[in-house]
Formats: sequence, C-alpha cells, structure tokens
Amino acid sequence: MILDQIQALPVPALQQRLLGEAQAILEEDLAANHALGAHGATLVPEGARILTHCNTGALATAGHGTALGVVRSARDAGKRISVIASETRPYLQGARLTAWELIRERIPVTLITDNAAGHLMSRGKVDVVIVGADRIAANGDVANKIGTYPLAVLALRHRIPFYVAAPLSTIDLKTANGKAIPIEERSAAEVTGYAGVRWAPEGVEVANPAFDITPAKLVSVLFTERGVVKRPNAGKIRRLFKR
Repeated sequence: MILDQIQALPVPALQQRLLGEAQAILEEDLAANHALGAHGATLVPEGARILTHCNTGALATAGHGTALGVVRSARDAGKRISVIASETRPYLQGARLTAWELIRERIPVTLITDNAAGHLMSRGKVDVVIVGADRIAANGDVANKIGTYPLAVLALRHRIPFYVAAPLSTIDLKTANGKAIPIEERSAAEVTGYAGVRWAPEGVEVANPAFDITPAKLVSVLFTERGVVKRPNAGKIRRLFKR
C-alpha cells in the first residue's frame, strides 16, 4: 500500500521524498558513528599507537567513520595519538585512502606493509588494534577486509587489545556465525600485476579472497552506538537490540 502511494506521487514530490530519505540515512549514519566513536575513545589510552587495517573513515561512511571515527573522537577528546596504517593488499585501501584521510586530519600516520604488523607488535610499537567490520554475525564473529584475522591472532599473542568498531546496522542477527558469511573472491589480476604490468608468471593459480572471518573470542571489545561490548558473544549481541 505504501509503495503504491509512493509510485502515485508526481515526479517532483517523489524526488523530494527520496532526497529526504537520503538525508535521513546520512544523519543516522553520522550520529551512529559519532556515538560509537565517543564510546571507543574512552578505551584509547593517552599516547596510543593505533594499528588499523583497510579504510573505515569518512570515505567509507557518511563522514566520521567507524574505526577511524574512534581515532578522530580520541583526538577530539584531547588525546595524543598516532596511527599505523597497513597498506591493505591487494587493493591498497590503507595506503590510498586511510593514509590520505589521516594526513588531511593532521593525525600522525605511519604506513606499513601488511606483513610488517607482527614485527612492530613484537617490538612493542603497537598499543591497540582498531578495525571496522563489513558484517558481524549473531555470535559476534567479524567479517572484515582480508588480513584482519591474522592481526587479531597477532594481537592475542602479544597481549594487545583488539577492538572492532561498527554500527548496529552491521550486525546480521539472521547469520548464526562467521562460517555462514559468504566470502567474495576477487579478480586474480589484483594479485598478478598492476596497470598492465604483470609480475606473476603466466599459468599460476591465484586465490584472492576479499574478506576473512575473525572469531568473536579474539575480539576484546566491540564498539557500537549503544555502547561498549566486552568479549562479545551471542547473548551480549542480542541484548544490544533490546535497549
């Protein structure tokens, strides 16, 4: 019935309706990200060296960001922080986007290769890891950019907090766990070369998954607009939607 009413609107009225809905979505996303950023900032220590993966800032959201929203909120709270951004192979979102955003924000940032993270952790040069999420299952398992799972394992090994920042809209209560989340396989060309230059031999097989799954038990804290969830699990995730 509502759809029939919308379809019956004159074009100018329909355009205005769509514009209003888009604006509402924008404002809702900004509010959620500012809220989760504020919650997350409370657990970022003064002088923290924050390792992040992929892009989770204004370019990936409506403007404030999720993991980078926590970084921005910590900075805005007066905390002296710096960021270590992994390049995020093979598409280089960390090198191309995250580093660019942080430089514009005048937040100190160091770019590293993905496989340098463990070395820096072992040398005591990382205080906290903060990542976003593409989807979170009902039990708290996290699907995020490929390379996130090894960071969580390394963080556990080196006793470094591993934080995930995501709005409630990222949580899929119909997906029981991470095993039920489909993983996109991207083009082999992203791995074998770039811009017409091939560095891998012809005939080699390529595996190029775009995401991986981090088990909930490796997540120290989940930040959402409704607060901080320590050691997330199915029960704690469900309670977020009952408030």
